[in-house]
Amino acid sequence: MTIFEERRTTDGGGSPVFSSAPPRPARPPRRPPRRRPEYAPLSPVQVFVRGTLASIAVLVLVFLINLLVVSHVSHFASQQQLRDTYRAQLAEGTAPVSEGDFEDHLLVDGAPVALLSIPQLGIDEVVSEGTTSGTLMHGPGHRRDTVLPGQAGVSVIMGRTAAFGGPFARLQTLQPGETFTVRTGQGEQTFEVLGVRYAGDPTPPAPVRGESRLILMAARGAPYLPTGVAYVDARSTGDAQPTGARQTTSMALAPQAKPMATDMTTVWALVFALQFLVAAELLAVWAYRRVGWQKTWVVFAPVLLLASVFVSDQLIRLLPNLL
Repeated sequence: MTIFEERRTTDGGGSPVFSSAPPRPARPPRRPPRRRPEYAPLSPVQVFVRGTLASIAVLVLVFLINLLVVSHVSHFASQQQLRDTYRAQLAEGTAPVSEGDFEDHLLVDGAPVALLSIPQLGIDEVVSEGTTSGTLMHGPGHRRDTVLPGQAGVSVIMGRTAAFGGPFARLQTLQPGETFTVRTGQGEQTFEVLGVRYAGDPTPPAPVRGESRLILMAARGAPYLPTGVAYVDARSTGDAQPTGARQTTSMALAPQAKPMATDMTTVWALVFALQFLVAAELLAVWAYRRVGWQKTWVVFAPVLLLASVFVSDQLIRLLPNLL
């Protein structure tokens, strides 16, 4: 038996003629089209829950991007503005030499007061007045209850180690005997490092009368996971400058201006930002039920993103100021 079946036909004379042809394959039976499962429409509560979870995920993502990426760009832009302002003041001779400005008005937080240069660490920063979390977003800050660098007494400068440029990230690598400079409205002073210490370590001897000391403070520990404070003690190698008038004392220093402190004065802004985010979410749910997800996405996606940025910025202010 061959693999071809014989097909019997006749020619014109009636004689049978046999031919071979391949068999036609049998067609498989058609499967019925698969029907997509039909789901019941989401209830308003389910839509709100889904939108809330999505908003939380976006908020966490925006917070991380803001802290890890945008903060460094913001620090760079702030330093450029502060540098232009302070250099103009130095050129005009109006740079502050006390807690007041040239017109004897109390300096606001964020006003530039000095230029800190530590070449071996790549530090070239404008120092602002104040040490709250918001002020240290722009760069190192000078603690209000201390004299300015180079003046007789002890001056304190605090800076971040990770976020917002992390200018003091390598501060603990300074070695005794190394030098750096600080420029103020009274001129440039050179400081010599005495050493690095941590909580519990003995402090250097108190400065003698007419001596200028400087303490640089930074966070200790892994980046974004501070465990304490590191101190770098330094003394001026030249003559100390006259001390300017100070209105803030150590007793009057605000709690949010101390090392590793958080700024709770802007909690009201965080509450407002959260209310704005929730209200936008409720309106988005209402719009979704009325006009569909496409129009809702076009209108409310930028609004929810803006609210998330506002909330994340306020949350960052609640982190330790030396982070």
